[in-house]
Amino acid sequence: MRLNYLFTSESVSEGHPDKVCDRISDEIVDLVYREAKKTGMDPWKVRVACETLATTNRLVIAGEVRVPETLLKHDRDGQVVVDAAGHPVINPSKFRAAARKAIRAIGYEQGGFHWKTVKIDVLLHGQSPDIGQGVDNSADRQGEEGAGDQGIMFGYAVRETPELMPAPIYYSHKILELLAEARHKGEGEAAKLGPDAKSQVTVRYEDGKAAEATQIVLSTQHLDESWDSKKVRAVVEPYIRAALGDLKIADDANWYINPTGKFVVGGPDGDAGLTGRKIIVDTYGGAAPHGGGAFSGKDTTKVDRSAAYAARYLAKNVVAAGLAERCTIQLSYAIGVAQPLSIYVDLHNSGTVDEAKLEDALRKVMDLSPSGIRRHLDLNKPIYAKTASYGHFGRKPGRDGSFSWEKTDLVKAIKQAVAA
Repeated sequence: MRLNYLFTSESVSEGHPDKVCDRISDEIVDLVYREAKKTGMDPWKVRVACETLATTNRLVIAGEVRVPETLLKHDRDGQVVVDAAGHPVINPSKFRAAARKAIRAIGYEQGGFHWKTVKIDVLLHGQSPDIGQGVDNSADRQGEEGAGDQGIMFGYAVRETPELMPAPIYYSHKILELLAEARHKGEGEAAKLGPDAKSQVTVRYEDGKAAEATQIVLSTQHLDESWDSKKVRAVVEPYIRAALGDLKIADDANWYINPTGKFVVGGPDGDAGLTGRKIIVDTYGGAAPHGGGAFSGKDTTKVDRSAAYAARYLAKNVVAAGLAERCTIQLSYAIGVAQPLSIYVDLHNSGTVDEAKLEDALRKVMDLSPSGIRRHLDLNKPIYAKTASYGHFGRKPGRDGSFSWEKTDLVKAIKQAVAA
């Protein structure tokens, strides 16, 4: 491991085209969970795999779902309408309403993308029974759900910030969070900023520790067409300095604020968006490996999401327990198989315990089947829209059960399992 180096991560705001799509896909997940609770549908039976595409005044929501009857079309006799393939037909009204509400909350009321006038196509249909059986039939055979797909997932934690996240992505997120908060509050000239923005922070590491920010990049949409880069910097610099907090800004740091000049046309009107294109922003900013699967728009039978949350949860608890300064965990799954095929732990030469022993201990302290993860982290609830921006990790656990994978309540159990 090098001790002295530069490392860079980027983040994007809630109004970035791809993040608009992530938000809408996760609003669909939340809608289905809320409707399931309201109608008495077993939340364990919910299935959502939803993708969103956004462009100028157009939104397409597509994918496969298993939803309560209240979200389906009915004929005059009250029977569920099915298509030629036998799939139940979705009633698009509540899905469109959820999308419009999300776009409005983000703040899009511009000519090329407005929550009131955007045309929304809902192309959701019932889940394929061939895919569904990987989860459902496995539960019948094994007494627990099988994974909804094959794949590898990574979790990571490092003692660089209070939330045990890598510093570059942590501060990149923080800059955009503070600017969005000021924009929504109508705070001074920040009220004239638009929803679309990107940040990037380069951190110099000395002796393995985050020492200072050497490069600061921000491109943000603004509604006042007279603003230039200099004016934008005057508005945003106080928020950037507040976001960086205790991280020193190098005396010779380079600032690149709206380096191309004017940025008025933004969001899906300026660039098409798609669910799942910001997976490095969603995780660790490139400081750790990524298995390749996106999170947003998926219920938690999909191990792309739930197992990535579990891996982060375990890695964070390992570091919080003082067993390492840095921890990477990999989990792997096969469709229809409940338990992970493998668990790999790397403590990056910073650990106080044997990694192979820790791998065995982690299997003992948490059931890592999809059903075990959903049960342990209490994931069958509408908590996902708020994950769509500013990262799925390094967030504060909420009273509503959101970000439960950020808790450090497994510290004692891990220590005991390693010591046994």
